[in-house]
Amino acid sequence: MIFLIILIALFLSNIPWFSKNLFIFVPLNKTKSIALVLLEIVVNYFIVGFFVIFLEKQVIGNVHPQGWEFYVVTFFLFIVLSSPGFIYKVVWK
Repeated sequence: MIFLIILIALFLSNIPWFSKNLFIFVPLNKTKSIALVLLEIVVNYFIVGFFVIFLEKQVIGNVHPQGWEFYVVTFFLFIVLSSPGFIYKVVWK
């Protein structure tokens, strides 16, 4: 189950870098700026977070409370997971 969550996070963290559309579905006439990519990453982080909270509620029966440190660390781990897309889109071009 944990590998599925990591794969979903890896997929959603890299989609903004590889896709030319905004949030995969909205086509853009121009190229995406870095600000739009970062906005998509933040939104995808919350999507993964809500999915994991839903899974925790379904499997365990309750959601364990977390402090702000947990969310900061998981956000930066999400940013690190998006590094392959960043390298492909920014560094190699």
